Amino acid sequence: MTEVILTTGNQAAAYAAKAAKVQVIAAYPITPQSPTVEELSELVESGQLKAQFICVESEHTAMSALIGASATGVRTFTATSAHGLALMHEMLHWASGSRLPVVMYIANRALAPPWNIWCDHQDSISQRDTGWIQFYAEDNQEVFDTILMAYKIAEDKEVLLPAMICADGFTLSHMTLPVEMPDQKEVDDFLPPYEPPFKLDDPENPVTHGAVAMPNVPFSDWYTEYRFLMQEAMIKAKEKIKEVGEEFKRRFGRSHGNLVEGYRCDDAEVVLVSMGSLAAQAKDVVDDMRDEGYPLGAVKLRAFRPFPTEEIGELAKHIKAFAVVDRSMSFGHMGAALMEVKAALYDVKERPIVKGYVMGLGGRDVGLNEQRLAVEKTFKDLQRGWAEKKIEWIGLRV
Repeated sequence: MTEVILTTGNQAAAYAAKAAKVQVIAAYPITPQSPTVEELSELVESGQLKAQFICVESEHTAMSALIGASATGVRTFTATSAHGLALMHEMLHWASGSRLPVVMYIANRALAPPWNIWCDHQDSISQRDTGWIQFYAEDNQEVFDTILMAYKIAEDKEVLLPAMICADGFTLSHMTLPVEMPDQKEVDDFLPPYEPPFKLDDPENPVTHGAVAMPNVPFSDWYTEYRFLMQEAMIKAKEKIKEVGEEFKRRFGRSHGNLVEGYRCDDAEVVLVSMGSLAAQAKDVVDDMRDEGYPLGAVKLRAFRPFPTEEIGELAKHIKAFAVVDRSMSFGHMGAALMEVKAALYDVKERPIVKGYVMGLGGRDVGLNEQRLAVEKTFKDLQRGWAEKKIEWIGLRV
């Protein structure tokens, strides 16, 4: 029987892992994700979740433990934030290179120094090239739903890549919102047990795992081909995300937009692009400014890897400008979302104006006025016919 509960984003992530019937959890606490693994430890201790909970001394070891567990063919889960995710960096490459469908919840948090425990996206954006599928959730319901979908996508034999589900620290991780919890049988029908293509704990069918791939050595020189297959799998994940999203909608009646979610974009001239919880706020900005006569729409980048290049390209055919909001910075260049949107538009014949805005770093408040200001600046550029500045920082105190 479906139940609606009031719960935080952290707890929603834990309940999703329970519903997915994960078998091994390895975790190390770090603010603001700690309540996720604390909740899971209680579920395991009470017997509500039949899983092995491994307490480790660092996030590096947590991912190492899950790599070993996943290689034996079990469903695995962990959660982390900020410096914990950074400490995992080496093992993130191991998980993806080994083609292991580990699923991880990230409560996004700024990286120090200066010391800060509040939200921006620098931690997960810094891991975008590790070969992990990346989702950014708008609310707690999307956290819960996307974790379930992530397992079905990641475990598909044409994908077999790990996935991280990112939720804004404190804004979602500690915010209480209603979440619809489906019946366990419904979840089981949607997400059957994991059936790995190989397992290390099967002595009757031995396999080689993580072998040396030396250049110009017979039977060993396959490193490039492994990386090519990872890229092919990430491209295939685009269609799998859509397929799983449509199936989820049929079964549970909810859709979060697959790779992207558009809002009032059909007749828009300017589209406000954002990720995470800011995407929910962007809809309010659109509604308010529509009432004032602005032809404005909004797009949520739900999947950042694989990036929705085709969807952005199609949108560009009938709009005049993008206002792209970033909560991260690729220092020396521009925000990551702006960079990706621009790259997606490279082959579009008549490219719209693309303007970037950096805001909300280190948890600084982003209200309607901040996103509205970005939109107003973009409309002024549209009237001028070109962008006076390619990127602006909103709310800067210097």
